[in-house]
Amino acid sequence: MRRAGLHLRVTAGFAVGALTLSTTMALVSYQLTRNSLLVERERTAVRAAYLEASVVQARLTAERPDIVETLRSLNMGENRRAVVRRNGVWYARNADAGITTAISPQLRQLVEQGQPSMQRVSIDGQAAVVIGLPLSSSTTFYHVDSLQELDHTLRVLSLVLTTVAIITAVAGAGTGWYVTRYTMRPLRMVTDAAQEISRGDLDARLDAATEPDLARLTSSFNDMVDQLARRVERDRRFAADVSHELRSPLQTLAAAVSVLQRRRNNLDERTATAVELVSDEITRFQRLVDNLLELARSDRPAERDPVDMTKLARQVCRSRYLPESLVEQQGPPGSQIWRVDRRRTEQVLGNLLDNAAKHGGGPSAVRLGRSTGLYYIEVDDEGPGVGPDDKLVIFDRFVRGRTAGSRGGSEGTGLGLAIVAQHASAHGGRVAVQDRPGGGARFRVEIPEVKP
Repeated sequence: MRRAGLHLRVTAGFAVGALTLSTTMALVSYQLTRNSLLVERERTAVRAAYLEASVVQARLTAERPDIVETLRSLNMGENRRAVVRRNGVWYARNADAGITTAISPQLRQLVEQGQPSMQRVSIDGQAAVVIGLPLSSSTTFYHVDSLQELDHTLRVLSLVLTTVAIITAVAGAGTGWYVTRYTMRPLRMVTDAAQEISRGDLDARLDAATEPDLARLTSSFNDMVDQLARRVERDRRFAADVSHELRSPLQTLAAAVSVLQRRRNNLDERTATAVELVSDEITRFQRLVDNLLELARSDRPAERDPVDMTKLARQVCRSRYLPESLVEQQGPPGSQIWRVDRRRTEQVLGNLLDNAAKHGGGPSAVRLGRSTGLYYIEVDDEGPGVGPDDKLVIFDRFVRGRTAGSRGGSEGTGLGLAIVAQHASAHGGRVAVQDRPGGGARFRVEIPEVKP
């Protein structure tokens, strides 16, 4: 399973942390508020019960008290009820709506024993509080106060607290996203600079003024790039100097060999064969020097200009005595105009065709096309293909051993495909080798498309 990215993990962590904190605070706030409201409501109910009980007790002292009328005279409102139990008989101001049955025997027993008591009950599915007060040895008074409004208030409170918890979690996720984006900005800067360097732009640097807190990282990165640039420049200059120094004696040798070849008819067979071998090796040596010079220059950024790739590919085929029909342009009309470095792209095509001719039994197709945001070049050959192990090293420099042998020959400098990879990298692209359907190899170069 693929692990989630750092950005997503930090954002999720902030969201979970904010949700946990807000939920805890909401539960604590709800419990405290609920207990406080319940206690206050019970106190209010107790005060009202004692007041009503005193009124009822005063009227019961009459000779023939009307208990029902006395209860009706009380100002009870909509959420309160009062009942009296006298000599085992219940009295209420209205028809009994389950109030007397909601009063538990335990509560009645305590009140009848002369002990004021209170109990929370449920009447027709609604919470209520019952306060029982003894009025005499045969008479008890019960005040029933509905908690429906309080329940509604608590439901609204729970809904508000839940909404606040969700909003807090979303805000935490947003904060995590912003903080991660802000804190990872220096890493993105380093990544962008590293990508530019990998494409061959050794002038890429980090600005120390952008993130003062990361001045040490910025300084170390820039120093590393400076050292890398100096080393690359030394290597490039060394390769260029060596190649230039080799050119003069090679030209002299080539001129001398050409003189010998013109007089070949005057030489014996063994000497003529030796001259031919020396000529072939000098030609190969000249190609090696030219390739080294090309590699020495290839670390520079590509200079992109509009190029008609179909025309260029056909021109490269003609220069190698290959049929122009090999070139296949894929995509809509007008897609053959690419913004690439003409010299480098021409050499990419040439090297791939040469590689197919030398080691792949000859090229069978050259496809040019556009995909989403990139150009691609595909060259198919009819050879034995490339083994899995060779695919890992075939684009390295001077790779000729197993790869050259397995692909049909040992001639070449071992730098052709390395130059292809270098030119693709200079464009910010890449090159890969695949198995062609039906046999053979398919070399594919991908170059990111850029806008003018």
